[in-house]
Amino acid sequence: MECQEEKPIIYTMENKPIVTCAGDQALFTSLYTSLAQQLPREPMEWRRTYGRAPKMIHLEANFVQFKEELLPKEGNKALLTFPFLHIYWTDCCDTEAYKSAAKEDMTRWQSSLRTHGSADWVIIVVETNDTKKKNKTNILPRSSIVDKIRSDFCNKQNDRCVVLSDPLKDSSRSQESWNSLLLKLRTLLLMSFTKNLGRFEDDMRTLREKRTQPGWSFCEYFMVQEELAFVFEMLQQFEDALVQYDELDALFTQYVLNFGAGDTANWLGSFCAPVRSWSGLLLRRPIDMEKRDGIQRGEASLLDLRSYLFSRQCTLLIFLLRPWEVTQRALELLHNCVQELRLLEVSVLEGALDCWVFLSCLEVLHRIEGCCDPAQLAANCSHTVGLWAYATDKLKSLGELCGLVSEKGPTSEDLNRTVDLLAGLGDERPETVSSLQSPYKKLKEALSSVEAFERHYLELSHAAMEMYSAIGRLRSARLVGKSLAEFYMRKGDPERAETFLQEALKSYTSEGWSLPVTHTRKQIAECQKLLGRTEDYLQTSALLAGDANLTMEERKHFCQEILTFAGKSEDQPPKATLSMAVFSQLTRLQFRPATASVHSGAVLQAELTLRCLMPVSVHIQQLAVSVHFDLERAGTNGRSKGASRPANPGTVEFSQAPAAAAWPSSAAGPPLELDEIQDRSPTDNSLNSTGLVCKNTHLVMRRHDGGGGSPTDTPACVGPPAVTTVKDGGQMLRVKDVTLEPGNNIIVFTAPSGQPGTYTLRQLYATVGQVQFVLPHIYPSVQYEVYSQEPQLTVEPLSEPLLAGLPQMVKFTLLTGHYAVKKGDALQLSNTDTMPVLPSASCTARITSPAAELVGESSLFIQSSEKVTSISLPATPPYHTLEFHLEVLCLIPHGGERPANERLTNGEVRHRPRSYSHPDVPMTAIDQRMSIDCPWSIYSTLLGLTFYIPFKTKHTLLSAGNRKYIQVCVQNVSDVNFTLAQVQLAEKPQASLELQSLNTKSQQLLCSKHSVFCLWEVRWKDDLPSCLQCVFSANFSPPKQDVATFKPFHYQFQLERVTTLYSVRAEILPAGGEQHCRSGFLCGLEVCITRLTEPAEGEAAEDSKTDADGLKTTKLMYEVADSSSNWAVCGKSSGMVSMPMAADATHKVQIEVMPLFAGHLPFPKIKVLKYLPHTAAVAIQPDPDSCVENDSLSLLDKALDDQGDTASIRSRGSVHSVGSGDQQQQRGVAMPRLEAFAAGQVFNHSHAQQVLVLPATDDHIMEVNAT
Repeated sequence: MECQEEKPIIYTMENKPIVTCAGDQALFTSLYTSLAQQLPREPMEWRRTYGRAPKMIHLEANFVQFKEELLPKEGNKALLTFPFLHIYWTDCCDTEAYKSAAKEDMTRWQSSLRTHGSADWVIIVVETNDTKKKNKTNILPRSSIVDKIRSDFCNKQNDRCVVLSDPLKDSSRSQESWNSLLLKLRTLLLMSFTKNLGRFEDDMRTLREKRTQPGWSFCEYFMVQEELAFVFEMLQQFEDALVQYDELDALFTQYVLNFGAGDTANWLGSFCAPVRSWSGLLLRRPIDMEKRDGIQRGEASLLDLRSYLFSRQCTLLIFLLRPWEVTQRALELLHNCVQELRLLEVSVLEGALDCWVFLSCLEVLHRIEGCCDPAQLAANCSHTVGLWAYATDKLKSLGELCGLVSEKGPTSEDLNRTVDLLAGLGDERPETVSSLQSPYKKLKEALSSVEAFERHYLELSHAAMEMYSAIGRLRSARLVGKSLAEFYMRKGDPERAETFLQEALKSYTSEGWSLPVTHTRKQIAECQKLLGRTEDYLQTSALLAGDANLTMEERKHFCQEILTFAGKSEDQPPKATLSMAVFSQLTRLQFRPATASVHSGAVLQAELTLRCLMPVSVHIQQLAVSVHFDLERAGTNGRSKGASRPANPGTVEFSQAPAAAAWPSSAAGPPLELDEIQDRSPTDNSLNSTGLVCKNTHLVMRRHDGGGGSPTDTPACVGPPAVTTVKDGGQMLRVKDVTLEPGNNIIVFTAPSGQPGTYTLRQLYATVGQVQFVLPHIYPSVQYEVYSQEPQLTVEPLSEPLLAGLPQMVKFTLLTGHYAVKKGDALQLSNTDTMPVLPSASCTARITSPAAELVGESSLFIQSSEKVTSISLPATPPYHTLEFHLEVLCLIPHGGERPANERLTNGEVRHRPRSYSHPDVPMTAIDQRMSIDCPWSIYSTLLGLTFYIPFKTKHTLLSAGNRKYIQVCVQNVSDVNFTLAQVQLAEKPQASLELQSLNTKSQQLLCSKHSVFCLWEVRWKDDLPSCLQCVFSANFSPPKQDVATFKPFHYQFQLERVTTLYSVRAEILPAGGEQHCRSGFLCGLEVCITRLTEPAEGEAAEDSKTDADGLKTTKLMYEVADSSSNWAVCGKSSGMVSMPMAADATHKVQIEVMPLFAGHLPFPKIKVLKYLPHTAAVAIQPDPDSCVENDSLSLLDKALDDQGDTASIRSRGSVHSVGSGDQQQQRGVAMPRLEAFAAGQVFNHSHAQQVLVLPATDDHIMEVNAT
């Protein structure tokens, strides 16, 4: 476009609503200027019919002198010439003048209006002071003249007579009068608009509804609705005017579509006439009267109608400041016109439509440039680029049609065709004659010579590409580039053509357009062949040979191109390296064995499935796979390694990526090749940390945009693949002389397995003569492992869990690894007292291969001595498994004295098993360790087994006065039932006690999760010792077993302070005068504490105190509480008593209690505790656990010790006990404290005693609630 070109003038509509003026023309002329200026100043709200939104409009008017010819005739529907309002001007104030002239003139004026049906009129009476002065003698008041006019002409419409006072003076009265007049005129004009436009719209709607009737003409209807659009445009309502043209556009389009579907209309025949002119759109005139006249006469062609309709839409859109919508509509119009001409089967000269579209595109662009500045154009090029590209495409079509693209130039036939096309353009329009870069001149110049065409075509193409690139539409830019490449190919310039074709190929490949990819590759191959780039041409030929979109003949042709080059002798050009993805696809890889893990020296085969993409059989001299060996990850311990990391898959399926891209998505780049790394402890092989490492970082981090990446990463590009050269002598899988047939082919390789480590398959090579196909990265990663395994010996239970005390079978598993077990090799097991190995009559060992196949069975020879059990092993090959079973017995510990430390055969100190509670199993666990000397190692192997004690045992001391009983509870916590026999309890050491069994059954069934209770009475002759050491013993066995299978079970325990020291008796006495206790009344609770025995020597020294009389006493704490809330203790609930330490010493305490309920109530709970003063055991730190229990006495001082009875000592003393107690403990000072008596030292006679309590009132009334 020419920057200095003068911008076209945007013409506005000069039409205004017509208002006629009758009466005194001189008077109107004097007021015209003021009236015309002030009328449009204030906006008015226009309320329209049919619920349309109101709008604010500024009213203007074209004031003309009244003539009867201006009044509309019957049937005339023109709105532009329609007078919307009629005004009669007068300044008459003389009665005689009014009667003689003015009244008669007004009568004629109204008669004419009434004859033509015009009801929109107004009479304006102008009042001035000058008129009054001239006619002072014969004038009436102004109001009388106005009243006469209203009486004569405005009987029912008094508002149709308006008075304008002193219009030429600058006064408030004059301004007020003007405002009133202007408001009345605006209101009357709006009323007239609303009424007449509504009537016009109804008539137009009626006409449109008749479109199905014969004789209806679209051109006539077009002129009617355009009249309405003109009115809206006249009122500055451009949006409503645009709606009218859009409705006409939609109506015409619908008729054309119906015509294409077979529904014809007679009036469409005029639009089916052959096209004689294709001069393009004309947008520089507000109204193209030439085309409008053609439409009005019914002689317009389809292009004329569309051109005129769009020009009017364009004008209105520019008035609405929406220029970018013009470009959008223009592009739709140009495409739709082409289709409408085909639907209507209009005869058009070949190339005429291309000329019309080209001229129209440039005309729209020129029109937009005329109303926008360069900055706006640059910022909104996304709206105009479509027109640039469309114009470029049509110019190219014209160049091909007129022979301007071929290398030889146009022929005579082409020149004749060019002359015909230029003739259809006609003469240049006057609006563009002065423009040097008008569309008409551009097209005429482009078709005049080959050089001019090339210049204009390249200018348009590069402009479209730059705009597409600027807005980010790279695909469209490359599509234009592809068209430009075809132009260069026709001009014989393949080097430039290839650049644009490669860019287009990138877009097609990334978006998956297979057919455009194929077509573009054929063009690229042609360019490369002309340029002599052999390797690139072979790469593209290989892609085309495997492309299913081509015919078989074309595919064979390109395949033969490769084979021809491959068959050249070695002294000719060097080898070409091509991508494997264009030749064949690796679809599947399977290892044999399927674990992809073998020991060193074993045979491992890899079976590759290749899908050959070539259309014919191809003989391959060598097919090879490069292998990367990783020694750091070499497997040295197969079991632990397999447990810590998932095994390599034995079968790998490769994704079937299309030949258009080597990766699943070209935008994402190559996939990640991830591998796991682990850091393990060198001592126990435990996992310290784990992580991931990317093995192809150099590819992932490479740029993959248009300029940074290598063209060899995807076979879609044609550069030579950047692959490493095959090095002789490296780790390789090779097979020679293979013929690949089209489709799937299976090739078997034998993998190297000499050195332990991890082998990763990296690249695949196929050599065909002078051509080598390379797959640079095998993905997903494929690995196999060669391991050198150390022998491993494990022991595990044959069944879970292992029970202590019963014979249990355990399984020994020996993985020989690289060690070959020779005949005579033996395992030396160190015997232990707690878990002996039981002799067996026969023990058979099974030998299995790595594939878990049975190789053989052999009997084991087992010899046992006092310290060692020797097991002779049969000969076993390397990497085989040897299994055998042994029976062991774990003895249940009974808590006896620990023997002296024993040493194992290797000199280590034997660690005795220790029982503990297992968190997951309710049984007590025992860990047993056995030491085994193996022939393949100088170190002993320590193996562990966990046994579980099936029983839990507890004991209880029971008392009945001075009589003592021992109860032992045996609980079966296992899932197995047992039979108990020979249940005994003995004292250790033997003393003068007699333990009389109260158990009646000799054998008793102990079911799973159940318990058995055993009871013995303790009898003595002299004195009962203060400490008893007892041993509980029993034999147990599963049910229904022989007596010989019973195994012993022992439980040792110790009872201390078993002598009964005190007896407590309680009695509840009713209130005075009552025979029984009553609820709610106080009763007396008498507690009697009696000393039963003389103090022992240790007891007297520990807590006794000598009073002034020399009597030894001790202090006891009693507490009465009722946890069941049957009793309320009134007054004191606890206290201290000073108890003489002599037999039969008694102390009584009286406490008031109140029963809360009636019935047989149990006695309140009476607790007796031992009180230890602060002088006792100074050096002994108090037990922290007892501080909470005994905190009630932390504040007891010497004065408190002398006090006999206290009430609620615990409650009063516990407030400050914690803080002071902690401080005293920190200083190491002894504290007064309470200590509970051991079980059996205090016997409460009233423990289960009850007392009868009667209700408070005996009304013999029973309350019954019925629901």
